[in-house]
Amino acid sequence: MSSISKITEEIINRSPFLREAMTENLINVSALARKIIPEVEKMTNKEIKEGAIVMAIKRMTPGVYHKLDVKIKKVIGGIGDFLVRSDLVDFTFENSESLRDCQNELIKYTQNDKDSFFALCKGITETTYILNTKYADDVKRIFAKENSKGHNTDLSSITVKLPETNTETFGVYYYIMKHLACDGINIEQVVSTANEFTVIVDSSDIDDAFKILMQLKRSI
Repeated sequence: MSSISKITEEIINRSPFLREAMTENLINVSALARKIIPEVEKMTNKEIKEGAIVMAIKRMTPGVYHKLDVKIKKVIGGIGDFLVRSDLVDFTFENSESLRDCQNELIKYTQNDKDSFFALCKGITETTYILNTKYADDVKRIFAKENSKGHNTDLSSITVKLPETNTETFGVYYYIMKHLACDGINIEQVVSTANEFTVIVDSSDIDDAFKILMQLKRSI
């Protein structure tokens, strides 16, 4: 049977936010112990005193989250300018044999427009297209026979240029998205390449999202 210390750590590690807050000494240890006692007792099948949980929590090392924070801050400190795009829409269609033909036709309408925004995210069962609102009618016409799975309007994007070292550091996307989530920013879509990270949000959230990302960069 696993020890109390191991079980306690497993429970806490399920929440990255919680473990990170513990690393920064932002958690009331006694309150946390009382909260997780029922689960620890269920997993150990015996009665556990609060003090034993408190000791287990205090003995936990900072672990990867402290090391991770240092590495991530180096990456965030090296990010380039932010590129903001507005007046975007997205369309999601069920994957089909004819979808690629529709896709190729749509690309013809956008490939010569140097100022256009076009992102394609192909999943196992569906594909999402994110592009300028001015192409919305073209999408509706070209994909008229395809099975629509979703459509959102009035979207905006922020593209972050990341240093090449970002691919060697796990948790970079989590760090960025965590700060957006903590401030109530709902991310509609995420698009990424090796060294670029783009978040798509409702246009009403774009100013707040931009401020949050700028604060992250300046605080390093």
